[in-house]
Amino acid sequence: MAQTNISIRIDDKLKKQFEAICLELGFNMTTAINVFARAMVRKKGIPFELTIDEYNEETIKAIEDVQKGIGLSKAYTDLDEMFRDLDTDA
Repeated sequence: MAQTNISIRIDDKLKKQFEAICLELGFNMTTAINVFARAMVRKKGIPFELTIDEYNEETIKAIEDVQKGIGLSKAYTDLDEMFRDLDTDA
């Protein structure tokens, strides 16, 4: 698969926070952006609800699930395997 580079501008503090969360999740910012891009293509739009509320019900449940370790049990051997899972409709 051919690769290309993109360049974006982002607030320095936001970048550091984003990078720290990515590392805590076990991947880098490039992987996170690729996951977001694939989800956006699959959904044909933003892959999450945009609301004025700081946390909506879905976000709160996702945070609670992560804290409890729910949905985090699958280990991937490589990124292609993970992307194949992301491309399937669940």
